Amino acid sequence: MVAPPLVPFRQFVLKVHSRCDLACRYCYVYEHADQSWSRRPKVVSEETVVRVAARLAEHARTHALPSVHVILHGGEPLLAGPAALRRICAVLRDALTGIAELDLRVHTNGVQLSERYLDLFAEFDVKVGISLDGDRIANDRHRRYADGRSSHQHVLNAVELLRRDRYRHLYAGLLCTIDVANDPVAVYDALAGLAPPRVDFLLPHATWDEPPVRPEDRPTYAQWLLGVFDRWDAAGRPMPVRLFDSVISTCRGGPSLTESMGVGPSDLVVIETDGTLEQADSLKIAYDGAPETGYDVFAHSFDTAAGHPGVVARQQGVAGLSATCRACPVVRSCGGGLYAHRYRAENGFDNPSVYCTDLKALVTGVSSRLAAEPTVAAGPGGPLTAVDRLAAGSDDREPLLTLAAAQRLVTRGWLTVIEERAADRGAELPAVTRQLLSRLDEYPDAMELLLGHPYLRGWAADLLAADGSDGLASMAPLTAFAASAALRGGLPGAVPVPARADGTVFLPALGLIRMAPADVPMAEAVADGDGIVVRLAGDEARVVPGTAPDARWQPVGRLTGAVVLDDLDPYRDRYARPARERLSGAGADHFGETVERAWRLLHEAVPQRLAGLTAVLTTLTPLAGTPHDAADLRLAGGIRGMGAVGLTPTGDPAALARELLHGHQLATLDALVEQTELYDEAAPWSFTVPWTESPLLTGEVLAQAYARSATTAFAADPGRYAHETARALDALTEADVLTGVGEEFVAGIRAGLPADR
Repeated sequence: MVAPPLVPFRQFVLKVHSRCDLACRYCYVYEHADQSWSRRPKVVSEETVVRVAARLAEHARTHALPSVHVILHGGEPLLAGPAALRRICAVLRDALTGIAELDLRVHTNGVQLSERYLDLFAEFDVKVGISLDGDRIANDRHRRYADGRSSHQHVLNAVELLRRDRYRHLYAGLLCTIDVANDPVAVYDALAGLAPPRVDFLLPHATWDEPPVRPEDRPTYAQWLLGVFDRWDAAGRPMPVRLFDSVISTCRGGPSLTESMGVGPSDLVVIETDGTLEQADSLKIAYDGAPETGYDVFAHSFDTAAGHPGVVARQQGVAGLSATCRACPVVRSCGGGLYAHRYRAENGFDNPSVYCTDLKALVTGVSSRLAAEPTVAAGPGGPLTAVDRLAAGSDDREPLLTLAAAQRLVTRGWLTVIEERAADRGAELPAVTRQLLSRLDEYPDAMELLLGHPYLRGWAADLLAADGSDGLASMAPLTAFAASAALRGGLPGAVPVPARADGTVFLPALGLIRMAPADVPMAEAVADGDGIVVRLAGDEARVVPGTAPDARWQPVGRLTGAVVLDDLDPYRDRYARPARERLSGAGADHFGETVERAWRLLHEAVPQRLAGLTAVLTTLTPLAGTPHDAADLRLAGGIRGMGAVGLTPTGDPAALARELLHGHQLATLDALVEQTELYDEAAPWSFTVPWTESPLLTGEVLAQAYARSATTAFAADPGRYAHETARALDALTEADVLTGVGEEFVAGIRAGLPADR
């Protein structure tokens, strides 16, 4: 078996002082099982700092890290004093100059913060994060001096200093540890009133042996957090909240944004004041010595620490979680919770989080809120939510456009992850591609092509699912898509585009150029007025997108409006039936005529669905074989983005119209399932439905019923067809397998079926 690739550290917590001037009752350093702080020097020595800096430079150089994040921590780091902190910052900066960007941060309780510290931090661009648990009542519940005095006003003074124009750029945010005895709205309002760039809410550290406090007359941690979420959401989400943003990201298929949620690998190491290397500080709550690795910066590299069994155990994704977690439908968002919170003496960390019920309720609660938009007037039928409108196929474009925008946001997150993994594994993207990905917002036309292209999304999903070095060996598809986006968006200069050995160069969404064969991996494309000049090994071709094909140029066809006929894209094979080879000129014309006739039929039979369909439809791809519902239930090549539908190029406009609706419904449902949980994916339910003999899983029943609800008007016996669909939906409802949002969605589908069924 090949060993998994080493995951390099990217975050380094450097303990600069091991004592603190507060006596917070929940502190994991002083108040829990591990008491190693008492055996270590109070202040990190200059010799240790020099060695840490050398190890950082070594690690960054070995893994070609573009940046290194160092957090100055404690205890209370400001107790080290300005002179010691200046030497630490200077040594770290000098060691990494020319190797990697240094992102320096300090996490402080704030009571010592003054202008002399902030002037120092401004000199070295050290961002400052402050711990504050809310208003005075909330903060003083735990965060007091050892003699019982309040620390609240001192912390407010520190924050006010940071908010001055002179220091505002150093203000990193606030960190709040939850206590359900506090009023969640009062806590949020107190923090939001300080205009933080970011807020982090942390669950108090606990294990199965030392469970969290749960007052009987107080809300659970999930209810507390959802109260904060609702207040934050109603205020327009004025600042990022890492926990909420992470849940939103993972619910939409993106990466986790915090160590405490999601199944991404841990990339953090702690350097104690004596130079010993440890795992995350939170492990101190488990047992004495829990975070220890046995390594130190004097005798061991960071690579050695990254290979420690305790560190590797946190790199296994879902496979490294307990059986309970692996079977949970929200595991991709929850990730089993913070590793330390899984501990139980009898079996170590092979457990779900002690906050399991809270995390599941939080993810489900946020997910349902994402799907349920505020109600809008809908005439005599009463109010409709976004989920209702998507289910019933109303003539409102807004829910589909919102869903498509959310999907593009997820795609952007995927591309970021792919770029980072590629760099980690030596598959560096061309500089122009990296520039485009990092500056998409500056080029809206490029962003629209790149994030909205349905087949780039499928390629990205497959690559992330593979998650192996072989799968990341070639970035050619992303480079090709980025080249088209750069040319469409008007980026200046030449852009690289992959070339095949036969001399063909494909520009996604634009077309295929035939060049002289050459053993050259990259061609060069330059926007030239209304056209594009492509150069490859001495050969040059000038093409104008949208013009008629010739011997060298095969453009992507255009059918009607913004809809293209894409029978060229090598990544278009995303359907249960294979994609058809390029249509001939006459075949393409005939297909276009049939599509126009199908469109007229849709206007006559289901006019209420046209507004939504035209809002997102961009790409039609010809498929081989014969169309029928069951064959297209799942996209055999993986997922694709909204807006693409595969069709059989027959001469039957009614069949084409039905297939168009069917494919659109499946793509919409895939996008909705990505955003919110409609049913329990782990439940082993199967159902017998009237239109097929083979049992179907919950998701298959929902997908077929949703597709059938849109195509009832084209059935031979619409009444019977609708009745069968309703029976299948009833079976889902009676099985108690749907979430609250899923029940709403199924009710919306039923409401959209003909009343005379």
